[in-house]
Amino acid sequence: MTTTLTTDFYTALKERRSIYGINKDVSVSDKRIKEIVEFAVEYTPSAFNSQTARLVVLSGEAHDKLWDITTETLRKAVGDRDFTATQQKMDSFKAGYGTVLFFEDEAIVKSLQEQFSSYADNFPIWSNQASGMHQLVVWTALQAEGLGASLQHYNPVIDDEVKKEWNIPANWKLIAQMPFGNPIVQAGEKEFQPLEDRVRFHK
Repeated sequence: MTTTLTTDFYTALKERRSIYGINKDVSVSDKRIKEIVEFAVEYTPSAFNSQTARLVVLSGEAHDKLWDITTETLRKAVGDRDFTATQQKMDSFKAGYGTVLFFEDEAIVKSLQEQFSSYADNFPIWSNQASGMHQLVVWTALQAEGLGASLQHYNPVIDDEVKKEWNIPANWKLIAQMPFGNPIVQAGEKEFQPLEDRVRFHK
């Protein structure tokens, strides 16, 4: 499967930002979103070519349901404390068009640990690294299509309800949630630390 981004790679990566102001008024088709996610899963690398990433895309009522679940779970955890700020944040995510759920298949990770015992401690680390790459690829590709997104981590508090609601296999570990939609608020200026403090070249 091949897909072509509407923005070149450098520009898309540069413009990828955390966008919290989003709505459901997107011009990108569901077919195109499906192409993006499937392309990311097929071509993003993983250690030992383990292909542990599992992605679930929620839109429509399913997307709204996710953030209702998250809202109620957090409300119970907060108890009598002020929930206003959290409610506003949940509402902003729910206002979007969809959410990509990023999982890792722990059954594969455990199998690799058994097969290659000398690397056993590293496979969970490599699994998380692979998930991070998938997140970046999807995020950047969504940005290239003119969509805004952000990365959230309400796991593990929502894990059980999410798995129950969408019949997610028990061995899939939820890593992150990426709400996306039509951007209605632009990100602020980003500050960068000096590159000479972060990158070295030797010859």
